Amino acid sequence: MQLSYGKVALIALATAQATQAHTLFSKFFVDGADQGNGTCVRMPNDPNHATDPIPTVDSQDMACGVDGGTGVSRVCPVKGGATITFEFRSWPDGSVPGSIDTSHKGPCAVYMKKVDSAINDKALGDGWFKIYEDYYDSGANKWCTEKLIDNNGHLSVALPSDIAGGYYLLRPEMLALHQADKGDPQFYPGCAQIYLEASGSSTPSNKVSIPGYVKQNDPAMTFNIWDTPMKLPYPSFGPPVYKSSSKRAEISTRTDGSGQTEGLKPADCVLQNGNWCAKEVPKYNDEKSCWASNKNCWDQSDACYKAAQPVGHYGCTTWESRCNAVENACKAGNFNGPSSFNYPTLGQLSQSSSTQQAPSSQSSTASDMSSSYKSSDSKSSSGSTQSCGNGVSCAAGLCCSHAGYCGSSDDYCSADKGCQSAFGKCNGSSKMHRHV
Repeated sequence: MQLSYGKVALIALATAQATQAHTLFSKFFVDGADQGNGTCVRMPNDPNHATDPIPTVDSQDMACGVDGGTGVSRVCPVKGGATITFEFRSWPDGSVPGSIDTSHKGPCAVYMKKVDSAINDKALGDGWFKIYEDYYDSGANKWCTEKLIDNNGHLSVALPSDIAGGYYLLRPEMLALHQADKGDPQFYPGCAQIYLEASGSSTPSNKVSIPGYVKQNDPAMTFNIWDTPMKLPYPSFGPPVYKSSSKRAEISTRTDGSGQTEGLKPADCVLQNGNWCAKEVPKYNDEKSCWASNKNCWDQSDACYKAAQPVGHYGCTTWESRCNAVENACKAGNFNGPSSFNYPTLGQLSQSSSTQQAPSSQSSTASDMSSSYKSSDSKSSSGSTQSCGNGVSCAAGLCCSHAGYCGSSDDYCSADKGCQSAFGKCNGSSKMHRHV
């Protein structure tokens, strides 16, 4: 087994001091279909500070977060009028449940911006319009962030059904007001890259520039949530919410993605981790071609770890199993291959990597990969058929593997292989830690 540069960096990260987390927009669902951890999502490069709030409201990071001016390689197709569910996590990789600290009370909003390229646009400046907002709900006596906590970190929004199709940046934001009375409103924005499959013609007005749509001394930025009683109503900020003029059924949509030319998922992608895709290793029929295929596999593994976002690398660990199988075949003199390998679906990878439940009213999978996945560890003599994860723990003394099965061998218990410490014991330190 080889140890890639990227994997070494992730293991080194495990020694970092874990401190109190805030939150990060980590992934999203489209009409219930899980798009994958970090797929089509811009996010910070540094896992140690991925959940940090934006320091000031005039920062360029207000647009799409830290490092949000740089696009990712994937763009997710979305139909006009679709329901988007954003998932926020206090631990980026979802290894520990939670979305944001209960003290971080405040409003939520969602913005969109039409762009020529969802990958290359820098996100800054004019063109942003608001499609959703939720401040303080006097009836429920709850802020939007409190509702989000109750909903396992999920915020669902219906996209406008009457606007033009094309490339958009989709920007959820949360604002924590627990320090606002001390001059420290804490924003948590993020951006998804989407291609809207629609043929509407409405043009939203009341567009704003980000940064620039809010000032540090605005009443909404200095609101004191600790006043008893609070001085409600909470002051509105930003533009008014765009109201769609047509129902979804009245708008024709392109369902084949024929208009999208950038950020498409490669047709030969067999496994993904975030915005990285694996291609099946080359066929081999002799010793030389076997070792060449082995090198190809480990080169892809290295690229996967290097591309891994703060939300995790569980697709990379699965790909390592593929590489180990090829390497073992070469060592054993089995030069006809590669053998078949059942790859996990996006939903199975998400269930393995996150302790947060998928939206209860939505499917957590996307049917773009094999649905017959069973990891090798589920059949090991040191394992069982008991499933774990998503709130289900293994029996005492057993480990919960990255694939969601209980067992006692290294395949289950090694932190390097994605052992889930929240649902059983693990050997070694977890690769991804809670970040400030």
